[in-house]
Amino acid sequence: MAVMYSQLDPNDNDKLLSTYLKRYEKAKSIRQRWEPLFNECYEYALPMRETFYTTSRGERRDERIFDETAVVGVQEFASRLQSGLVPNFARWADFTAGSEVQKESRESINNDLEEVTDYVFEVIQNSNFAQEVHESFMDLAVGTGVLHVAEGDAVNPIKFTALPLPHVVLDVGPDDMVDHVFRERTMPFGHIPIVYKNMDMMPKIQNAIKTNPDNESKILEVVCRDYSVINEDAFLCYVFELTTKCVIKKEKFKGNGSNPFICFRWSKDPGAVYGRGPLINALSAIKTTNLTIELVLENAQMAISGVYQMDDDGVINPDTINLVPGTVIPKAPNSAGLQPVQAAGSFDVANLILSDMRLNIKKALYNDMLGNPDRTPATATEIAERMADLSRRIGSAFGRLQAELVQPVLQRVVHILKKQNRIKIPTLNGRQVKIRSVSPLSQAQANADISSVARFLELTQARFGQELTNILINSEETATYLAKKFGVPDNLVRDLEERKEIIRVAQQMQMQMQQQQQGQMLNEQTEQ
Repeated sequence: MAVMYSQLDPNDNDKLLSTYLKRYEKAKSIRQRWEPLFNECYEYALPMRETFYTTSRGERRDERIFDETAVVGVQEFASRLQSGLVPNFARWADFTAGSEVQKESRESINNDLEEVTDYVFEVIQNSNFAQEVHESFMDLAVGTGVLHVAEGDAVNPIKFTALPLPHVVLDVGPDDMVDHVFRERTMPFGHIPIVYKNMDMMPKIQNAIKTNPDNESKILEVVCRDYSVINEDAFLCYVFELTTKCVIKKEKFKGNGSNPFICFRWSKDPGAVYGRGPLINALSAIKTTNLTIELVLENAQMAISGVYQMDDDGVINPDTINLVPGTVIPKAPNSAGLQPVQAAGSFDVANLILSDMRLNIKKALYNDMLGNPDRTPATATEIAERMADLSRRIGSAFGRLQAELVQPVLQRVVHILKKQNRIKIPTLNGRQVKIRSVSPLSQAQANADISSVARFLELTQARFGQELTNILINSEETATYLAKKFGVPDNLVRDLEERKEIIRVAQQMQMQMQQQQQGQMLNEQTEQ
């Protein structure tokens, strides 16, 4: 299908609109199968986020929430994932020489890339990335997050936008990767020329902007992979105004990082378009907890206000009874009057159920390791252990986020900065330049390798002694390896030429000292 798109006449606007609308409707019908499940997650855990069935903005949508465990848990999940994967005000990745770079040139290239890395992360930290990625991580708790990364202005070169899942329709290609992104937008006609600069001013859209600038316009943005281009990432971009049925913009993107949409999933079924997040696994416990709390509140209301029964003696009228202090209720002779009915519920059983369900929710959202807030602050060792535990538990999701979020974000930022002539760097394709994650979660995984090396050195020294260990182990390479695993910046480690020069000077000094000692010994022998 995508190959056919590349063969369409770009000047045939009617054909373009018809073809892409058909694909859009087909992809939207697939999303509709997921919407009831996704909407329940939003309803019970993300009530303030826009849902698929929202009719108006600003309306209250938390009437059915009786327990806030899931609501708070999603916030903690997003914050915890952000601090582990893309922490604020920290460099969570490095640019290093790729596999095609000659070994003898890597150190000098890495030193040059160090400055580029610093500048890239300075731009990211000065942008709105931290705020928007946190919003996307809350959507990721449902299963799928979407970030739009666009060019900014002279002050902020990059602009990030977290797109709610209800605003985006996705489709996958033959490689099971997302290759179509449809974004639904509404805006006044007067805003269209501001948002879409250098747009095609067709007569119909021009007239609508001029005569009805405040009327609402419905926009459909489409970005799809161009499979006609081989050995390079290429994308086709179209912007349709659906009210006037006009094609207002056509673009082609090429190169790594040229796609403005970054779609990342927590986990997914084979062949599925959308991901499954931890909220889906916790949904049963969330609904059970809410129902239990609702029943407990109803039972508590009965216990406080009471439920009564009475004989129908023709004197007591329940419609006129007002149960307030000082009330006098008449009754017939020999009548039992009002008799309280005992509540049937058990608060002890309810509390037991709630304790188990809340723990299950926290486990599903990976928040059961946060520690007791009443205790003293955690030490650095405790924090490292918790991060290592989180790294082990999220497993495959961590690898997917590296491939679908971390690397695409950096590729996109570098693509924009290169386009603006702010940096010069080879392509981030893993061959010329590769991305090495140094986030806390990556570091937690690297600690296992560090521990293996440390144990090997300890055992070797204990069994064979320091002298044989020095012969067996390349100390220089071992130190360099450990520095990389610890995430030490390359500019803090001496390069190969500097190390050779230091070794040469040390050898010269040693030879001079030996010569001096030999000279002293000869002089002593001569005197004797």
